[in-house]
Amino acid sequence: MAAPKKGRQGTQGRPGRTLALILIAIVALTGGMFASGHTTPRLGIDLAGGTSITLQAKNEPGQKNAINKTNMDTAVDIMNRRVNGLGVSEAEVQTQGDSNIIVNIPKGTNSEQAREQVGTTAKLYFRPVLVTEVSGADAATPSPSASGSSSASPSASAEESEKATSSSSPTASATSQGRAVTDALKADPTPSASGGSSSADASASPSASASTDPATAKLQAQYTALDCSKKTVRAKAGDGVKAGDPTVACGQNSQGQWQKYILGPAEVEGTDVDKASAVFDTQGAAGWKVTMDFTGKGGKKFASITGKLAQNQSPQNQFAIVLDGEVVSDPYVSQALTGGTAEISGSFDQQEAQDLANMLSYGALPLTFTEASVTTVTAALGGEQLEAGLIAGAIGLALVIIYLVLYYRGLSLIAIASLLVSAVMTYVIMALLGPTIGFALNLPAVCGAIVAIGITADSFIVFFERIRDEIREGRSMRPAVERAWPRARRTILVSDFVSFLAAAVLFVVTVGKVQGFAFTLGLTTLLDVVVVFFFTKPLMTILARRKFFAEGHSWSGLDPKRLGVQPPLRRTRRASAPVDTKEA
Repeated sequence: MAAPKKGRQGTQGRPGRTLALILIAIVALTGGMFASGHTTPRLGIDLAGGTSITLQAKNEPGQKNAINKTNMDTAVDIMNRRVNGLGVSEAEVQTQGDSNIIVNIPKGTNSEQAREQVGTTAKLYFRPVLVTEVSGADAATPSPSASGSSSASPSASAEESEKATSSSSPTASATSQGRAVTDALKADPTPSASGGSSSADASASPSASASTDPATAKLQAQYTALDCSKKTVRAKAGDGVKAGDPTVACGQNSQGQWQKYILGPAEVEGTDVDKASAVFDTQGAAGWKVTMDFTGKGGKKFASITGKLAQNQSPQNQFAIVLDGEVVSDPYVSQALTGGTAEISGSFDQQEAQDLANMLSYGALPLTFTEASVTTVTAALGGEQLEAGLIAGAIGLALVIIYLVLYYRGLSLIAIASLLVSAVMTYVIMALLGPTIGFALNLPAVCGAIVAIGITADSFIVFFERIRDEIREGRSMRPAVERAWPRARRTILVSDFVSFLAAAVLFVVTVGKVQGFAFTLGLTTLLDVVVVFFFTKPLMTILARRKFFAEGHSWSGLDPKRLGVQPPLRRTRRASAPVDTKEA
């Protein structure tokens, strides 16, 4: 005798538990939304207002395969740092497709300045440090360099570092600052501002007119007035200075203090660095360090400048790595570094070493960008678009509800409750995705949410019609629900899979705002599966046990008479003729 089959568990056996799980999930997500402080979805540039700049990367003549994922991602990081230097805290910089970068800058920003900042190729230079000191509110606390204990291998001795600290921190008075600047420019072993090379004994024979040189006086004034603790000042430091001219710059040291610098003309460019890597020193106690491999020409340049710096007194034995006008590291050198390789060691952790290696490798990108389009959206226009989108969504939702009430009557309560749960989950998840992954709700995304209303309602209709088919075949309510679910489930999954696949393909192959539509459509399609499986089906199972639905009330939407159910026909078996089995 076969053993009796155990009752099926899940939405049929324990629908109350399934409902409780999804409600707990909704409460948890809502609580997380309020706890994070982001109770509304982040609005895109077309709804909040601002400027959207599309930049297209181009290969320079003679270059191949320069446009790749690594370079594009690094360009995004550099451009993001540029627009943030303008005081923009909510700017969005992201790649779109293989060769486009979209920069979305919210309202209140000088769009012309932003276009100049993000539209130029990043510049990386190695410049000798002439003078440096802590800037701003922390100026009373001297700090030798922006990178703390960074040094170029072979590293400087402790005595050299101490001398550098004392000599690179002039007093606060304008007179002494000016004297320090003048002396540093006289002793500068690097080429002059005009780009010509100086002799080996240039530092020993300073020009008598150096102190009255207008360019030097201007540089003194800029350095004296420079306050690197202010973001707007840092963004403009060194603007318009050519690579062959001295300049002022800002950088942050390991204590979080801002340093100000006077830097000599650029000796090595970022394009002279062939490769840079972050490695961990397993043989010694240096910890994380950055190794650099120079090109043939770059190695000669680097050997020349480090040789000159090592021959002079501090702080002239220190050079700065300058990316887009900001000092990212300023190691010391004690001897000429030949051989085309160098190491920068110091108190780096893994992330700091990797960031510096990325800057050295890709600071001067072998890419140029052309401005493909610039779109300006006012806040008023964005508000009108959002209002129009919400009105359209409300109208669409109202029409769906009216149809459900008129056609499905009592079953419409289940559909409306499911739509409400889906709407709450969609809203909460969109609000959480803003700070988490930077998702911004734009107008196409609103359109995707509106389209999703029809997709979600379609799933309910498929389930309800399967139940009605079972009732038309003469089954009562409870067995009709359980027999209809497997058939409806397959149809719902296939339909949602096709919708999700279309959204995924659209998201991958398109760029720009259309991706917002695809993302929202895919998200709501996934939520439709969750709601139907974990809310609609268990709720239907519970209500099928209630008298209103079980007995097919005329307003339940499952009235057998309205569904055209006919009484079963009684069939009689006709007597068959006897069969003679006897053989003739």
